Amino acid sequence: MTYRVCFVCTGNICRSPMAESVFRARVAEAGLGTSVEVDSAGTDGWHEGDGADPRTVSVLEANGYDSGHSARRFRADWFARLDLVIALDAGHLRALRRLAPGPADAGKVRLLRSYDPAAGDDLDVPDPYYGGMDGFEECLEMVEGASAGLLAVVREQVEEQAA
Repeated sequence: MTYRVCFVCTGNICRSPMAESVFRARVAEAGLGTSVEVDSAGTDGWHEGDGADPRTVSVLEANGYDSGHSARRFRADWFARLDLVIALDAGHLRALRRLAPGPADAGKVRLLRSYDPAAGDDLDVPDPYYGGMDGFEECLEMVEGASAGLLAVVREQVEEQAA
């Protein structure tokens, strides 16, 4: 059985495709590539069909990650096939929980940085879109920082499904 994770930000061109790319690499490194499917989407459809922001692509490629991407909007009916929906900030968390068809689906939504013990109380990954490259680099650091904890939880869930 495949475990499905979807990362969600606003337009699906900066933070969520970055998180998708980083987490897909971590999943592959852990040997879980055939058991875990990683995806991303946006709460809004402004950029549907567009590639990732060029600054996202630049930061990903400079750090050895895949940057292939096509933006799309998250849909409520996706909850039925997803195991975990990862919001990049509190606004996305609220929007996704409102969109969820029921309490069980709302319970699938988590903040990415909640998986990073070093994050402290600030669990939002700031939107780098209106800033410079340093914001994209900071975003990558936050995503990478949370990926190990998220991977541990996903690995445990995959193992439970297989048992």
